[in-house]
Amino acid sequence: MSLEIIQHPLAIHGINRLRDRETTPQSFRRSCDQVTTYLAIAATRDLQMKEVSMETPMEQMQARVVDEPIVVVAILRAGAGMIDSVVRLLPEVSVGYIGLERNEETAEARRYYCKFPPVRGNRVLVVDPMLATGGSAEQAIEAVYEAGASSVDFLCIVAAPEGVQLLESRFPDLRIFAGALDRELDENKYIRPGLGDFGDRLYGT
Repeated sequence: MSLEIIQHPLAIHGINRLRDRETTPQSFRRSCDQVTTYLAIAATRDLQMKEVSMETPMEQMQARVVDEPIVVVAILRAGAGMIDSVVRLLPEVSVGYIGLERNEETAEARRYYCKFPPVRGNRVLVVDPMLATGGSAEQAIEAVYEAGASSVDFLCIVAAPEGVQLLESRFPDLRIFAGALDRELDENKYIRPGLGDFGDRLYGT
């Protein structure tokens, strides 16, 4: 497994806007979009390409275009806030969703919804803004592999060391792209310093 922390100054700026408790839902959504775009660019920089013949307004030429199908799967509900950024970057992408609900007493995730497009043989980007204990990510990645994905990358905005360690132990070939690696989980399994409840802040609830 590999972990890449996005170091672009604009991504770092966006993450710190997300952390600020004074950030409004509108600004929060804009910063989420900004950071997710940089995550998606990093995760797709090795996309397969092919050569095609094309006509410019001036002449014929050989050009390279993307030649690899991509599926993005969002972990509900907060992961849905990352979908538009990926779709805008990859217009041909297919989208799936998995609903995982955290039990606040045990911090364990329970699946309540799962709807994927065909993923067999394809690369899949699983997106969820917060990687805390790793339980939700583990279940989602397992489901995607069970559906036949050839490879999986996990994109998150903030990660805790405990979640990274779990995914590393379960999926040796997984690549994680994160905006930040935070210090720890607290006694309630919340990321510290973190940024609060991502879904609540994203949707203003």
